[in-house]
Amino acid sequence: MPATLLATRRVDKPWGRHILWPGFPDPAPDADPVGEVWFQTPGDANPDLLVKYLFTSEKLSVQVHPNDAAARKAGYARGKDEAWLILAAEPESTIALGTKRPVGREELRDAALDGSIEDLLDWKPVKAGDFFYSPAGTVHAIGAGITLIEVQQNVDLTYRLYDYGRPRDLHLDAGIAVSEGTPFIAQPAPGKVSGDRMILAEGPKFVLERWPAGHRKVTLPEGLTGWLVPVTGEGVADGVAFRAGECATVTGSAEIEIAEGGDVLFAYPGDARI
Repeated sequence: MPATLLATRRVDKPWGRHILWPGFPDPAPDADPVGEVWFQTPGDANPDLLVKYLFTSEKLSVQVHPNDAAARKAGYARGKDEAWLILAAEPESTIALGTKRPVGREELRDAALDGSIEDLLDWKPVKAGDFFYSPAGTVHAIGAGITLIEVQQNVDLTYRLYDYGRPRDLHLDAGIAVSEGTPFIAQPAPGKVSGDRMILAEGPKFVLERWPAGHRKVTLPEGLTGWLVPVTGEGVADGVAFRAGECATVTGSAEIEIAEGGDVLFAYPGDARI
């Protein structure tokens, strides 16, 4: 199958923005703020991964995602590991990952109820170019003033533990049950493995690579899909043009040409190797 350019789905969020990012039209001033843009696979397919852009003007809820086993018990196909590449961040922007110290489930629940969970979390300053891989079970929150690309396991399953008084449901029983109240330890990654290939994350749920301009051929195992996410610039994959702000998928063997000055992410399921 040739490369496919994916359609977009804009998602309104209370913490979203009216000024987005180059390549995305801004919502009208009187419209709801847009917080996410999803790239959707055609038809009724249920692919392994999902790619999004996020645009924040306020903190997102304090939340957690279940692993595969817990998600399947709840009736979902998979859990959710996710990764974020920061494109832009205001000077004081932060992301919370894990807790400052080990926290038991009862203490975590009490803190979620009275709001002190914000003080338990490890808020890390972020800047453009930073990368984070957040495994399922990590209590986290994305702060205000951030534009990022998110690559995640494809499931719409989030347990909110605290939402700053917004009128949305919380999921304390399910969320506390799957939370790991521990300090965050970054997943080891190979990093730069050649002059034109950097591996940002390597499984177990997905691999995420970053490539500069140039030509390459990739071959994926039969039945698996790769997601090509241009961060800057433009290029062509098997005759299909792409540019920053878009996302394309490839299967099998694909010829990819990234134009001078371009910079792309390439994501594929963790059980594949290219």
